Amino acid sequence: MNTTPPSVDIGPVRIYFGEKNGKYPDGNQVIVQGAERRAVFDSPLVASRIGEAFDQADLIIQGHVHEDHATGVYRLPDTPIYVHNADLQAMQSWEGLGAAYGYTEDTFSELREEIAKKFQFTPRPDAIGYEHDTVWDLGGDVLVRAIHTPGHTAGHCVLLVEPVGVAFIGDIDLSGFGPYYGDRSSNLGDFRRTLELLPDIPATTWVTYHHRGIYTERDSFLRDLAEFAGKFDQREQQLLDRLREWPRTLEELVGLGLLYEPDSPVLWAREAERRTISQHLEELASAGRVELDSRGRYRTRG
Repeated sequence: MNTTPPSVDIGPVRIYFGEKNGKYPDGNQVIVQGAERRAVFDSPLVASRIGEAFDQADLIIQGHVHEDHATGVYRLPDTPIYVHNADLQAMQSWEGLGAAYGYTEDTFSELREEIAKKFQFTPRPDAIGYEHDTVWDLGGDVLVRAIHTPGHTAGHCVLLVEPVGVAFIGDIDLSGFGPYYGDRSSNLGDFRRTLELLPDIPATTWVTYHHRGIYTERDSFLRDLAEFAGKFDQREQQLLDRLREWPRTLEELVGLGLLYEPDSPVLWAREAERRTISQHLEELASAGRVELDSRGRYRTRG
């Protein structure tokens, strides 16, 4: 028999913790109760174990769209669901989700079966788009404000509960893995800028969807944010080290362990690495630190 997962209350906000503190494939569920309406932020696997507190929500606000963030949507088929416009099509159809990932047709076909089975992903053609600085009034002076923080996906947003100052920062999860920007809709430059601006959001509590859970001390949050952002430069340095050994093509760089182990069972590992590495190479080329030779190989300059 399933038991209600552990939770913590911060004013009108309740956070339910998923398995292993929300480690993928699970996540941490945020529910905000106003005087008039109840909002849920995303919906991890743990949503199915919460009961009425989740099932009686008046609206769903997606911080972004990935398969593990819409697991409980099927439980609320008639509840309005809001998605940033840049991620909207990914929530509205399988085709839109596939386009956002950008994987090959064969990879997405296999992944789709896994998503449908494990996450019960249910497209919502009726999903409603929102933009940066959209505010939902839940009643009793409880507000939710969307702050566009792209990079992980084009439409990734921090959802800030005001005036209590609880920021749901989604997949800026501050994990040891580091930032993920391996989809077609991801963007390395945007992610860098997002992490630089994140400390300016007027929050006193930060909630991650995966791994870390809740931060209530700013110093701890800033320390882990700096380590998380440091992964950008670590990956860049790994690439430069490889290219200093000898020139390599993009395909020769994929599978060397930048993100995943070479024998990783993750379906999308090679495609995510290719997208990630290509973005770093573009940055390095723009900065004049690498160049592409006539044989399609990247080499360091200087």
